[in-house]
Amino acid sequence: MRMVTDASSTPSASVTVRIFGSLRQLRAARRLPYTLDVDVPRGGIAARDLAVSLGLPPEKIEGVFVNHGLHGIGVRVSPGDRVAFVPYGTPGPHRVFLGLYAAGREASEAAGDSRDAGS
Repeated sequence: MRMVTDASSTPSASVTVRIFGSLRQLRAARRLPYTLDVDVPRGGIAARDLAVSLGLPPEKIEGVFVNHGLHGIGVRVSPGDRVAFVPYGTPGPHRVFLGLYAAGREASEAAGDSRDAGS
């Protein structure tokens, strides 16, 4: 499934998105896919904006994996990236193992990520 997240005439390319946990359940309840290719602007998009375009509530997202690296929701997503949204509520041991605890701290500090949309 392809979605256009930028309605302007700016050329776009896609990212592969996977959605997990309660976020996946939200999409499934609306009969929407939880693994999909999404068109994004060639210059990239903030993960928060991508989440909103997919109908995902940003306040329920604890971490964003981009190309196997874990980031806060402010991370910039570029064409060709592989993205996964992980919600709050991931069980304790998995949060630490996956690095979600650190991502939550990163989201509040946001200064150290060169991919951060605010940079």
